[in-house]
Amino acid sequence: MAGYAPHTDGEIGAMLEALGLATVDDLFAVVPEALRLAGGLQLPAGLPEPDAFARVEQLAGANRPCGPDLVCFAGGGIYDHEVPPVTRALASRSEFVTSYTPYQPEVAQGVLQAVFEFQTLLARLSGLPVANASLYDGAAALVEGVNLGVAASGRHGVLVSAGVPPAWRAVLRTFAAGTGHAVEEIALVDGVTPWEGLDTPSGGTGSAPGVVVVSYPNYLGCLEDLAAARALCDRVGALLVVAFDPVCAGILRSPGDWGADVAVGEGQPFGMPLSYGGPCLGLFSCAMAHVRRLPGRLVGETVDAEGRRAYVTTLRAREQDIRREKATSNVCTNQTLMAVTAAVQLGWLGTSGLAEIALRSARGARYCRQSLLAVPGVEALVDAPVVREFAVSLPVPAAVAVERLAEEGFLAGIALDAAYTGGHDRGLLVAVTERRTRAEIDAYVAAVEKAVR
Repeated sequence: MAGYAPHTDGEIGAMLEALGLATVDDLFAVVPEALRLAGGLQLPAGLPEPDAFARVEQLAGANRPCGPDLVCFAGGGIYDHEVPPVTRALASRSEFVTSYTPYQPEVAQGVLQAVFEFQTLLARLSGLPVANASLYDGAAALVEGVNLGVAASGRHGVLVSAGVPPAWRAVLRTFAAGTGHAVEEIALVDGVTPWEGLDTPSGGTGSAPGVVVVSYPNYLGCLEDLAAARALCDRVGALLVVAFDPVCAGILRSPGDWGADVAVGEGQPFGMPLSYGGPCLGLFSCAMAHVRRLPGRLVGETVDAEGRRAYVTTLRAREQDIRREKATSNVCTNQTLMAVTAAVQLGWLGTSGLAEIALRSARGARYCRQSLLAVPGVEALVDAPVVREFAVSLPVPAAVAVERLAEEGFLAGIALDAAYTGGHDRGLLVAVTERRTRAEIDAYVAAVEKAVR
């Protein structure tokens, strides 16, 4: 918009005078010429506010959001779950929306209690005793889980199943380039991770792996053998990090029950709608033995000087803003609003409600999978047991099918990378949530049959 300037000429002049400089160019004289922008930015002229809003609305209108006009069968970590009005109403209250990191407990008891309740719910869901509320998304939680595991084991070798979402593994590799972790990926066999023969040194570190990472269920929707993963960790002295689906946890054994040292996940299914780029919520919990390495904010319950229940942030000396380069984590902000949203959603659902959502999703996925496999040319990509997500092989490139189905009003799924398909481009990952009705599934299958002819 035209005419926006954060500082007046008088303010700029006063700053330059205080610095003993004559011009703004003098302020940036230390920047080498080679790094300066030559010729200025090629920006169009400013617009009046109504015209700017009209232009933004025009650009936004080019999007096709999920809803009645585009029924979602895509997943891969972000899902189209129901967000009830109670979640939207409570989570959008100004007390939560305007709050930031609750450094001062004397003025933030409400937010601190809400975060504490979220931690309690996540601890119960993951089967591990301590949880935080500070990570941006599942990928960030995975990175922090690996950092914790490396610090605890003292070994930089990290075995990561290819069943962990590709985007998460990419983020992990990016961070590992700086931390020095040696990441070695384990290819899937028939949709699951082969755990035999992995006791040998990994990643060129000359020692056994210090961390083993597996998804439950994995990216293809298949159930992994966590008992075998735990046995491997016990043999080599590694920590087990489980990237779990928090919705499927409503009907599956928890990561803690399987012996996980750390559980990470994506909290988007708990009250956060599908959006372009977020917001998301990283889920993180761990065994009590690792509480002092737990990244991010941790809210504890105590009593004040008068014996009344009170909540405070605790163990913050781990953070970068306190210990700087000696910190065990570089997470210095938080996701309080998303954590509160997830707490409201979980509190609204309860144990039986979460189980019902998981069961409805699983039953819908089974019906959808059986219906798709009846379409000529559509085959199962793998035969391992699945929960609410599954992969099929189409007779046409999956990317082509996705484009064709979009014209029919369906977000068909995710075209799988060749690494998951044995080299071909026809793999499609399909997800079903409790929102999908039988009529929608039948219409989707009919559209798939039309698209692959």
